[in-house]
Amino acid sequence: MGLGPGELESVRVTRVLREDIVLGRRLPGSRLVERDLARELNVSRLPVREAIRRLSQEGVVISRPRTWAVVRDFTAQDVVDLSVLRIAIENAALGIAAERHDEDGVAKVIAALADEHDAAASGDIVQTNLAAGRFHRTLIALAGNQTIDETMGVFETRFRRAFGRNSDLYAHVDAHRAIVDAFVARDAELVCELNRAHLEAACEEAVALWGGLAEPVD
Repeated sequence: MGLGPGELESVRVTRVLREDIVLGRRLPGSRLVERDLARELNVSRLPVREAIRRLSQEGVVISRPRTWAVVRDFTAQDVVDLSVLRIAIENAALGIAAERHDEDGVAKVIAALADEHDAAASGDIVQTNLAAGRFHRTLIALAGNQTIDETMGVFETRFRRAFGRNSDLYAHVDAHRAIVDAFVARDAELVCELNRAHLEAACEEAVALWGGLAEPVD
């Protein structure tokens, strides 16, 4: 991946490693060695060191002494704890958004759902999961609550890593469509009820998935 307009090397390296981790290209327990990553990404070791520090703050990397780290493994309890937090944050946002939305907000949500449906129809699991994440972020943003946005920013990478590898693509599209219908009807209570059920099902799927992902660390 190249640099975006005005993008610093450390930002690019962080972005590349974050997506590799979130999308499962680097498995839990995988070593992140500064020297090796610098060679792989054609950068000096300094932006790699900064990227590892940033990803450690985001909760998906565990730093080791000196110049390496490992991709964090999540236990079943980690996933459940993250799910409880995710439901609380999202439902706080969705309840507000469902009562306050306007035509522009509805159009954004419908467009996000359409993107997810198109990705699922293409059979592209990665793009469908990315689109599903954008759907949730679109709804949350419509609450217009800075504190919720800041809180989501702290945990977003962990949420994406823990819950971003769904296999039953159309089940999630259908769940999102039901949420959109309730959202358009301004039924905040139903929106939150449907979203809770959807996220609880996603948690069960994630707990099962995380049972066999980790690589042993020497």
